[in-house]
Amino acid sequence: MLDALRSLFQHTAMTDGVAVHVSVTFMPEQSRIEAGKWFWVYHIRIENDRDDTIQLMTRHWRITDARGMVSLVDGEGVVGEMPVLSPRETHDYVSGCPLATPHGSMEGHYTFRDGEGRLFEVAIPFFPLAAPAEAN
Repeated sequence: MLDALRSLFQHTAMTDGVAVHVSVTFMPEQSRIEAGKWFWVYHIRIENDRDDTIQLMTRHWRITDARGMVSLVDGEGVVGEMPVLSPRETHDYVSGCPLATPHGSMEGHYTFRDGEGRLFEVAIPFFPLAAPAEAN
């Protein structure tokens, strides 16, 4: 069952025993193409394959549009949560990203705290944001 769920995700990164899986979908109904606004929703699954409990503390995103404009987004947790993941536990969340161009990309990292209080970074894989040709 878990392998079937993993196949839904298009992009994966593994760092220090923590996997980050991403699936991204263009949302034409939430976009306003005539106004130069395109919108994507991304689903992230974080898997703790370590032997200790970890907590997600912060996020760092690098969002780039088709013009090369870069936005950096830093903050606590994800979607208002700072999830704690026991060994073999997963955490899923969904969020969105607007752009002023029909193409772009996202990547970044999370900072986690391990059971001994040490902080470590976990990569969020690079993933493209691409509207279909008819939405350009």
